[in-house]
This record gives sequence, C-alpha cells and structure tokens, in this order.
Amino acid sequence: MLDKYITPVIKPLLTPVVSLLHKRNITADQLTFYGFLVGMLAVPLLAFQLWYWALAAIVVNRILDGLDGALARYANQSSSAGGFLDITLDFLFYAAIPLGFIFADPELNGIAGAVLLATFIGTGSSFLAFAIAAEKFKIDKPQFKYKSFYYLNGLTEGTETIALFVAFCLWPQSFSWLALLFSFACMITIFTRIHGGYNTLKEQEASLQESELSLESSSHINTVEGTEAKND
Repeated sequence: MLDKYITPVIKPLLTPVVSLLHKRNITADQLTFYGFLVGMLAVPLLAFQLWYWALAAIVVNRILDGLDGALARYANQSSSAGGFLDITLDFLFYAAIPLGFIFADPELNGIAGAVLLATFIGTGSSFLAFAIAAEKFKIDKPQFKYKSFYYLNGLTEGTETIALFVAFCLWPQSFSWLALLFSFACMITIFTRIHGGYNTLKEQEASLQESELSLESSSHINTVEGTEAKND
C-alpha cells in the first residue's frame, strides 16, 4: 500500500551510493546475493533471541535490496535474470524471518508464525501469478516503473512487511498478536488481488477477443471488396 509513495522518495537518495558502487565494479546481482546472505543471518540470531543483532541484519538486507535495483538501472544492467533472482531471494527472506521467531519460542510463536507463513504464500502466489499474466498482456505498471515485475496493489506490500519485522524485533514478546494481525491484513490483500486480478485479466481477454474479431471482420470486408473489384 505504501510502496508507491516510498519508492520515488528513496530512489534519489540512493544515487550517490549507487554511483560509488558502479565505480568499484560491483554488480546488482552481487548486491542481491550478498544482501540475501546477510538477511539470512537473522534466522539464527532470532533463534538465539539476539533481537537487535537480528534487526541489524534485516535492515542491512533491505538497504542492499534497495540498492541492487537502483544499481541495475544506473549501470544499464537490468535483466529478467536479475529480476528473477531478486524477487526469489526476497520471498525466501520474507519467509525466513517468521521462521526465526518460531525457532526462538516454538510453543508461544508456533501457531501465529505458521498462520503468517501461510498468508505470505497467499500474497506471494497471487502477486507472481498476476505478474505472469500481466506480462502476457503487456499491462502497464505506472505506479511501479522501477520494479522488474508488475506489482498488483495490496494492503500488505514490502514497506508494511519490513515495518512488521522491525516491530517483531523491538517487541518480540508481542510476536503472536502482531503476526495474527498482519495475517488478517494479508488475507485482505489476497482477496483484493484475486478479485482485482481476475477481473482485470477478464477485461484484457475480452478486449483482445474484440480486437481479433474486428481484424477478422475488416479482413473479410477487404477480401469481399477486392473480389467485387475484380468482377467489375
């Protein structure tokens, strides 16, 4: 929900850092990979209840995640392979953080963590499924022109998820109710994405069929006129 407002604000702030990274021959894919490794360090840190160290790993991961896309565009390195790597590792990272809290206290956090992971699967699958279809129909993405994939709006997006992870680390004793509250928001996102995505794609298919029928009709008229002209 907040991504479309946050992304344009952050982008200019990254330019000086991106320029320096480019001069040092660092690639966007390298940032993506090493950022993922740093983010995954949060899992054992959470398991041992080292909350602030885990928070530091999460923050570094998110900073590098913001830099990799900016660097790819700055250096003209944007690619489908890079976008695939970025989004795949992002989803693995998102799933790993609740898992770390489950490891920290399985009895207290297990059920809420499992519910949160299930809703993460729902938001992720609805997002990726629509992205595939959106690419087929060449649907524009004006609100997320800096992203490698089409983003279908939702109540819970990247900004909200990171805010949740920060809250988890600052108030770990409140993990269960925070996770369940966010899970409910994710359910709303899933419903709106399925509803909005389905109707959007139905409209695109209907429009495509109308265009094809119009072309066929035009072709038929041209053929008839050509035949009549020959007969004359």
